[in-house]
Amino acid sequence: MPGHDDARPFPEDVVAGVLAHMNGDHADDSLVICKALGERPDAIAAVMTGFDDRVAIFDVTVPEGAVEMRFEWDRPVNDRTDVRKAVVAMFRDAQARLGINPA
Repeated sequence: MPGHDDARPFPEDVVAGVLAHMNGDHADDSLVICKALGERPDAIAAVMTGFDDRVAIFDVTVPEGAVEMRFEWDRPVNDRTDVRKAVVAMFRDAQARLGINPA
């Protein structure tokens, strides 16, 4: 990934599993993350397209087309469990910024 030459990638099966889960079960959560943390309240869709030990990457649909958004993790991310915890933290932060009460 540009700008992250020393970033550590995850095994392909871990990336595929996380992306399938996020895009299949949590597409609305990804949209909340991108609206709040990407400062794009006009976003209408978001798809997680990748991640490494430093960032989560989303393709986001906005009125003028598609944009890529990258968000740095707020904690060390070394395995699938860490990714889950970091995504949940990112989502909770996004909820707070948007004034959404957790369910």
